[in-house]
Amino acid sequence: MDDRSATSASIKLRPPVGATPSDPNDFPGNESEPTPDLQLTLPARAENVAVVRHAFGGLGDAVAVTEQTLSDIKLAVTEACTNVVVHAYDDDDGPLDVAATLRPGRLTVVVRDRGRGIVPRPDSPGLGLGLPLIATLAESLELGTGDDDETEVRMTFLLDEDRGRRGGRG
Repeated sequence: MDDRSATSASIKLRPPVGATPSDPNDFPGNESEPTPDLQLTLPARAENVAVVRHAFGGLGDAVAVTEQTLSDIKLAVTEACTNVVVHAYDDDDGPLDVAATLRPGRLTVVVRDRGRGIVPRPDSPGLGLGLPLIATLAESLELGTGDDDETEVRMTFLLDEDRGRRGGRG
């Protein structure tokens, strides 16, 4: 068994209402944002994309969303995480950070890495369809740099109760 087969992970769920988190600012990013409901920090490896996808399946079980909405969320998050695995780091397993925050009628997901950033690559192994796909699946998509110069993909999804009123996908 080699070192790469053991996956180290840090998974954090927001404490119940009324509980006090031990350190609300221990996830990289903008500390003025609310504490995420789900946080994952994993090595940026292909097998960990499945771990993230599975975690979002569990989040979908805890929140009332349709199968189609959950499928869209999982696909978009999978694409963003795959981009980190394929593009962010050269030959090492840098961190893949994922945070999800639930608010009434919406879910915001942020995928971060500390790699090379979003830059064109003539030798890219992909077709370049990941970000356009995410933009189609999400209500909004923002690409940028976080407070500590990490690459950040921020996706917002309307949850089912708001989709019909706003005319979103569905």
